Amino acid sequence: MSQYVLKQSEPGIRIEEAASPPICDSCHRLMEPGEYGIEFYCPNCGKVLIKRCKKCRKLVVEYTCPNCGFRGP
Repeated sequence: MSQYVLKQSEPGIRIEEAASPPICDSCHRLMEPGEYGIEFYCPNCGKVLIKRCKKCRKLVVEYTCPNCGFRGP
């Protein structure tokens, strides 16, 4: 399931690039457009963008940073 991102490079020229929807780092399911998830950088190392769906946020499901191993609720 990929979406297309439209870019306008020059007048009259249209470029389409495939874009994948974000995946929740806690439950590993696709986060649909318009879903009230959250994206934030790891609070420990600040290098990895963590994505969480609305359900995992509400249920306080644990996530792990793949860079530093930090575990958060």
